[in-house]
Amino acid sequence: MKTLFPALALCGVALLALAAAPADNDGWISMFDGKTLNGWKANQNPESWTVRDGTITGDGEISHLFWMERECENCEFKAEVKISHGGNSGMYFRTAFGPGFPKGYEAQVNSSHTDPVRTGSLYGFYKILDTLIPDDTWGSQHIIAQGNHIIIRVNDKVVTDYVESTNRYTKGYLALQQHNKGSVVQFRNLMFKPLPSGK
Repeated sequence: MKTLFPALALCGVALLALAAAPADNDGWISMFDGKTLNGWKANQNPESWTVRDGTITGDGEISHLFWMERECENCEFKAEVKISHGGNSGMYFRTAFGPGFPKGYEAQVNSSHTDPVRTGSLYGFYKILDTLIPDDTWGSQHIIAQGNHIIIRVNDKVVTDYVESTNRYTKGYLALQQHNKGSVVQFRNLMFKPLPSGK
């Protein structure tokens, strides 16, 4: 019996570890449980972020919501997103936690804001000027960052395929943007996948 109890204890620990692990499907890790903002942290104005109808919703003053569980060096980051008329948002990657607009790369989310740089753009590096997802319509954006090679897919179509020669940001967090009051953005099915450095 003395040898049985340690074995049972080890089994229990292993089962607890499996229960605590995030959902993993072909290497993908779920970033959002659909109910809470557990694992997420706002850099300012946290009241601008809520969970509504199974989505992370940005609505209010400027704020950036960081996923604090893992950092991205080489990774994929994807989500379904819907933005209001005149809204402006973004999906940040390899970004530093801090106030204001974070230092890092941004895949733009914008269908009709006065800023002409639209969804699918690598902000500050490569512009998409056509509206690829209409206002108030669900669509997907998928970022692949491998070294200084960055690909952005919108609704499963590659729209940005860019080699960033300065390699300015090499590692950092993933984050969502609430750009300004009056803009409303919703995210769901947020997923992260680490990639090996040699892929």
